[in-house]
Amino acid sequence: MRIALTHNLRLSDSEEEAEFDTEETVNALASAIERLGHRVEKMEVSGPASRTVARLEAFSPDLIFNTAEGRRGRFREAFFPALFDELGFPYTGSDAYALAVTLDKQLTKLILREEHVRTPGWQFIEKPSELKPEELHFPVIVKPNFEGSSKGITQDSVAENVDELKKKVAGALEKYPAGVLVEEYIAGRDLTVPFLESVDNEFDGVLAPVEYVIDPAHAKKRKYAIYDYELKTVSDDAVTVRAPAKITSDMAERIRKMARTVIKKLDCKDLGRVDFRLSDAGVPYFLEINALPSLQPGAGIFAAAELEGLHFDGVIDAVIQNAARRYKIKDKPRGLSKPARRGPLKVGFTFNVKRIKPTADGEDREAEYDSPSTLQAIREAIASHGHEVVDLEATPELPMVLATTPVDVVFNIAEGFRGRNRESQVPALLELLDIPYTGSDPATLSLALDKALAKKVVRAAGIETPVFQLMTTGRERLEKQFTRWPLMVKPVAEGSSKGVISKSVCHNEAELREVVKEMVERYQQPALVEEYIGGREFTVGLLGERRPEVLPPMEIVFTDKTDKTPIYKFEDKLEENDRIRYEVPAKLEPGQLDRLKAAARGAFMSLGCRDVARIDFRMDEAGRIYFIECNPLPGLTPGWSDLVLIAQGDGMDYRTLIGEILSGAIGRYKERRSKRRDAAESDAA
Repeated sequence: MRIALTHNLRLSDSEEEAEFDTEETVNALASAIERLGHRVEKMEVSGPASRTVARLEAFSPDLIFNTAEGRRGRFREAFFPALFDELGFPYTGSDAYALAVTLDKQLTKLILREEHVRTPGWQFIEKPSELKPEELHFPVIVKPNFEGSSKGITQDSVAENVDELKKKVAGALEKYPAGVLVEEYIAGRDLTVPFLESVDNEFDGVLAPVEYVIDPAHAKKRKYAIYDYELKTVSDDAVTVRAPAKITSDMAERIRKMARTVIKKLDCKDLGRVDFRLSDAGVPYFLEINALPSLQPGAGIFAAAELEGLHFDGVIDAVIQNAARRYKIKDKPRGLSKPARRGPLKVGFTFNVKRIKPTADGEDREAEYDSPSTLQAIREAIASHGHEVVDLEATPELPMVLATTPVDVVFNIAEGFRGRNRESQVPALLELLDIPYTGSDPATLSLALDKALAKKVVRAAGIETPVFQLMTTGRERLEKQFTRWPLMVKPVAEGSSKGVISKSVCHNEAELREVVKEMVERYQQPALVEEYIGGREFTVGLLGERRPEVLPPMEIVFTDKTDKTPIYKFEDKLEENDRIRYEVPAKLEPGQLDRLKAAARGAFMSLGCRDVARIDFRMDEAGRIYFIECNPLPGLTPGWSDLVLIAQGDGMDYRTLIGEILSGAIGRYKERRSKRRDAAESDAA
């Protein structure tokens, strides 16, 4: 199977990341999944959810092995399972409902009260005024209601009188305002009962209780024998797991039956862990359940599983196989109503290969095409997501090639050959053949390539643009709307800064008319004349469709302070130089950043962009933002192209960037397949 390992990676020792997985744990899980014969993709999910969606759509796993805890809120553990359900991907572990309930300690206790499961006396407190100490038996322990991994539980959490309790509750609520649990402290030992649903035993997968044993030397320093946050993090080497717990067989059976009741009542799936406190008088009390237990090597679930003959890989296999049975993955790879896809996706790759190297002295015929090394990098990135790549060079023979080369989707970076509609040629052909593809549709590609039309559309959406006009000969009357010099001249329908050269900045009318004449003759198209906007230059990358993600803006910093009218010229994009440098993320005040992102999103939406685009802006000295142009087919040269640098600045590697762009086409492929299936079922009926 193709398995995505979704997780939050622990990058610090902060309490906020206490429940996250260490790199060692993630690698151990991934290695075990690979040893079991599956293809695994490690997916760190701490970033924007849209990125996780894009990576999942690109990888298209048969099953998600989920350990992700989520970042914040009372429903954080439920977030990703809910997302997986929405996307239609099977996953290991309990569903969103069970995870939301089990993270809420007081709600769990209320539910289990109906099953007569014994718990310590408790009160749930959201405001200090709700505390009723007269109804409690001291000592009591104060703990966060919506946290795991013993977060917020220390030796100082125990209160022995009312005054202490009030102070501790007030302090805990400041740190955990969602609510705290005040629970009667039970003197005794901490036991945990792991659960592996696929284990066939008389307790329906509930394993033998195990015990946390604190090193005697360390235990002497502690007033209360509790497995607290300090022992789980800083002093974890002072704790060992004893399997089975040192209790009588009758007590072990009693506790396992209690755990089975808890698991069934809360509908825990695949795996879990139920924590108990065994009092000094020999009475077991339920404390809490963890439906998303730690899978760190050496954790209690592995110690208990060894008693059943299951070692590390066996435990991971038990979780995978149980989820696979639940979703009937053997019969239907999705386990849902969607039709199964057999084998990897065939991804056609349409491109124009650069055979003539552009030069600063004017050779720019193939400047927008891609080098063989860039093409190979994209192929490898697509293939790394498990897809088969089929080369489809965009030559005049492409229609015949497509007729004999079936593909599922197309990753398109083809620029076309001639005319202001050239970028739309390949997408139009793909639409004719009903083949989903990456990127914007033909209408948007044609519109965005025509800089004058794009400005009209964006201006109508309320986004400011420089004053502009088109000239077809250089002899036209200069419109009165131009009130200041200098003015810029560039071809109206070229990309990669073709035609943007030093003399594009014109300081008087004579210069302007001469440059316009040269541009029209060279590029056989009108010239765009627009107001030169001084100030800072930015380019903004966007990914997605209906609600695009705006990546951190990148500033093109002009380093030559003697140049009073700097521009991002064609020659600047050919090789590294000391005239410019890139700063990503750009240094912007919060208000400036918000306005720039809003302008980028507005331009993207008004032009009808899809999947990916890069949009250029200028910001004048007064902070006004001006739309310059939009490139819905941006360069993807590793380590060089602006969009790639922007992604890197946001912590996104090249492979992930390609996967995000591809995910849009895969989503449309699935929608098309679903519609065809529905139509076939309708006809059959």
